[in-house]
Amino acid sequence: MTARHPDIADLLDGAPRASRHAVVAAAPRATATMPRRAEPELADLLDGTVEAIHPPGGPRRGSASLAAWLSNGVRAAVPPLLVAMLVLGAWEAWIRAREVPEYLAPSPTAVADALLADPTRFLGAGAVSLQHALGGLVLGAGSAFLLGVAMAHSRRLERAIYPFALLVKVTPIVAVAPLLIIWLGFGDGPKYVVAGLITFFPMLVNAVTGLRSIDVAAHDYFRAMDASRWQVLRRLRLPASLPFVFAALRISIPLALIGAVVAEWMSADSGVGQLIVIAHGDYDTPALFGAIVVLAVIGVALTAALALVERRMLFWHESAREW
Repeated sequence: MTARHPDIADLLDGAPRASRHAVVAAAPRATATMPRRAEPELADLLDGTVEAIHPPGGPRRGSASLAAWLSNGVRAAVPPLLVAMLVLGAWEAWIRAREVPEYLAPSPTAVADALLADPTRFLGAGAVSLQHALGGLVLGAGSAFLLGVAMAHSRRLERAIYPFALLVKVTPIVAVAPLLIIWLGFGDGPKYVVAGLITFFPMLVNAVTGLRSIDVAAHDYFRAMDASRWQVLRRLRLPASLPFVFAALRISIPLALIGAVVAEWMSADSGVGQLIVIAHGDYDTPALFGAIVVLAVIGVALTAALALVERRMLFWHESAREW
């Protein structure tokens, strides 16, 4: 049997009062010779933390977030797909029951046959219209945002420019497109300008409103810190305007597609607008509906991509919360 080392209390209890000071003085020297317990280093702590958070064989954070994103996307896509299937089924049943002629209203199967008969034709037209719409969106929304930055800093400039911006909004784009074709020719320029004009006003109004929707206390703090206008714009006004900018983009994306198609109606040898004009002249209603389907797919895809970017950038805002 191994002998137990006496504790300090045992030694004090059995020793005379005069020798207790010697025992206490010798205690540190006795304990100093005993092996000390090894303290964990920072690397050991980090290894244990990593193992606790990500156990071997368990899902990592990236895979978990990707799986959550996919599940959210599936849940968001199921309701509209079910509604679309019900509507298409009712449409097909009504066409077959009433024996509606194809040149009046084609069935969904006839539209699908037209799309599958020549898919490259519809894909090429959709790519051209997408190019015109995105170019016009960048031109119109970009210039409107830059002008909105200037107007947000000057009420006088806003009062001087706002009536002309409103004039652009209320002018029918169908009346402006022929003039732009005469001035700019039959190339891609008129398509970009028409799509840009139709997206200009929503972005301008939302940009000015968002750049001015800042917290008063935060703005006073920036002024107290003697921040420049550029610092206030970059650190305070731009983050506050992002929800308004994304709301304007949600409105402007369908408008840009409409503007591109209207310009392609007037003068174009390609694009969905030109495809619609040819299908209308030939009374080819399945191809006409197929062009509408292409536009719808482009609009939904762009809106979904914008929603993804908005959720990534506005994770801190109330609009990104799931109620």
